[in-house]
Amino acid sequence: MASIFFAALGVVFTMLLYALPGFVLIKSKLVKESAISSFAKLLMFVLSPCLLFHSITRNDFSPELLFKLLIALVILASSFLIGLLIFYFIFKKKSDDVKYRVFNLATSLPNCAFMGVPVLEALLPDYPEAVAFSAMASLALNLIGWSVGSYIISRDKKYIKAKKIFINPAMAGLALAIPFFFLNLELPLVVGNAVTLLAKMTTPLCMLVMGMRLACVPLKDVFLAKANYLIVFIKQILFPLIIFFVLLPLPFDSGMKSSIFIMIACPVASVVLTFSEMIGKGQKNAASLVLLGTSLAIITIPIMSPLTSFF
Repeated sequence: MASIFFAALGVVFTMLLYALPGFVLIKSKLVKESAISSFAKLLMFVLSPCLLFHSITRNDFSPELLFKLLIALVILASSFLIGLLIFYFIFKKKSDDVKYRVFNLATSLPNCAFMGVPVLEALLPDYPEAVAFSAMASLALNLIGWSVGSYIISRDKKYIKAKKIFINPAMAGLALAIPFFFLNLELPLVVGNAVTLLAKMTTPLCMLVMGMRLACVPLKDVFLAKANYLIVFIKQILFPLIIFFVLLPLPFDSGMKSSIFIMIACPVASVVLTFSEMIGKGQKNAASLVLLGTSLAIITIPIMSPLTSFF
């Protein structure tokens, strides 16, 4: 268990270091605050689909793997959706305040793609299917985030439409990946190398953007808001513990259960802020929660990761 703790600590610490250049770039005015949204769009519309494509196609197709991926997708999507619904009713009486609508998303949606992949690779190096499960987590996150999540923040029913659910960057990456996965095809070498490189850029760029955003938000708003600590505790400790006990008796291999658990234990999803910015509501609250959750991940992920040894 100690080795898992220190492995998780090392990879999260490395990821947090990626945020430092972004912080310096903004503080030194080498990059303007207005440019952050452009980096975020690059992350969402280019790098994220590449990561999803790479994560799915790096494993050879087999009926067993397909079954496990579908089961993982159902478990992850159900956990995200149930979490959103539970906290929707908890915060319903205060939903006129956008802060509580942001709280709703922050308690339920994890940063499973950008932070989850490197953590999985560090903790489960001998289980290559783990990264494919991260693709299912990313897919579930996008399907629910672009629809239910966006509706919760905006309270606009136009987001609960098939167009919003199935036409988004994640689905584009999935649509491209499906034939390659089922037919065990490979991209031409040059194109494949480019996609792999773009996929591996997602975590560094995500953390760079985090650093930039941290430089733009008063530190007191991030680290002195008591309510935010409660939300982060629910998201990164309490909710994963509930999922741990749900997964424990399930008849799946330990690698699969560990992968799903690690995805759930990831910090507050960066897409909470992305959706807030796109919709134009709750950006300040979302930024504070995402930044606090990401900062505290250096504590919460190493604490939660050793639980995987019980699967």
